[in-house]
Amino acid sequence: MNEHYSDYLTKMESVLHHFESLVPQPKRIPYLDHFVFRYTEKTIQQAIIQKLARIITGLKSAQLLLESGFFQEQAAIQRMVDEFEQDVDFLSFGLLDNDITTLHKEYLDTFYEEEFDVPEDPVASKQKRAMVPRKKIIAYIARANPVNDNPSRDIDVRKTLHKAYSGYIHGASFHIMTMYGGDPPRFHVSGMLGTPHEKHYRADLWNYFYRGLLSFGIAAHAFGEPQIANDLTILSDSMALKAGEDYHKKQ
Repeated sequence: MNEHYSDYLTKMESVLHHFESLVPQPKRIPYLDHFVFRYTEKTIQQAIIQKLARIITGLKSAQLLLESGFFQEQAAIQRMVDEFEQDVDFLSFGLLDNDITTLHKEYLDTFYEEEFDVPEDPVASKQKRAMVPRKKIIAYIARANPVNDNPSRDIDVRKTLHKAYSGYIHGASFHIMTMYGGDPPRFHVSGMLGTPHEKHYRADLWNYFYRGLLSFGIAAHAFGEPQIANDLTILSDSMALKAGEDYHKKQ
């Protein structure tokens, strides 16, 4: 399966750059003694594009870590990608359903907030980024997804995955101790290729690539690009079949 990842990434990048051409471009904004680029309109479409960009770089990073045997770090990146994919779905469903809720507006306000209100003196900056609770985003996706016939089950699964992968982010002992083993037993801090864990993490990365294609497809519908959405559906279906999965049959 790994040999096809570059093809999926190439397709995602092509779609991303097409979406970029559909919205007002970032502008140069003065910042200290130089400038930065910003989407000044701060639209929901521009937010989706930025999250799609992070899905691509996250998948590339996770793949590099996998091939070096750094599975803890791979899983931490995958937790980030999971949230980016949820964000794209959340924002895209809002557009598709013409249902831009207070939750969406709170999300966008937080997303576009600058890191420092006093950039010349970050220590003096007082604002605190108020994150929208992840459980609310998960609940919205579960309700809005038209192919989800069991929202409660979907919420439980997403919450469980989110909680489990938090251990990789925060360094819980349960997760760290998977680095320990061998003869003699030791912490494998130079990578874990060739250990029994490798097979699991290789299989795990597949899920994030597959869900990444699905999120790009949902975004394509939200951008009013049905042909691109159809192409992505065909690609994701092909990916599933290569892995021995036929999700349409199961439905």
